[in-house]
Amino acid sequence: MENAPKDRIEEPANLRFLRRLVTTLTVTMIAGVILITALIVIRYNQSATPLPEVITLPDGTDAMAFTQARNWYAVVTEDDQILIFARDTGRLMRRIRIEME
Repeated sequence: MENAPKDRIEEPANLRFLRRLVTTLTVTMIAGVILITALIVIRYNQSATPLPEVITLPDGTDAMAFTQARNWYAVVTEDDQILIFARDTGRLMRRIRIEME
């Protein structure tokens, strides 16, 4: 340790600026990852629109697919129809016939 310099050399201004810049960037990136993770968790924990308890289809129709929105839900039947129901009442609002070309 006798060969160690007694006077400490001051680091150049450019190197000091670069060190601070890298530290700031690191802190910003960590905060960004935490924020994005928190937003994803909050978004997925929000309650989804619940499925209807019972769907009463017209006689002679069999369901093939189901989709829903905030105010309505739709059932695609095997006989190429889309039945759109009101979410609050369960009433059939519209019947759309699918025609293949």
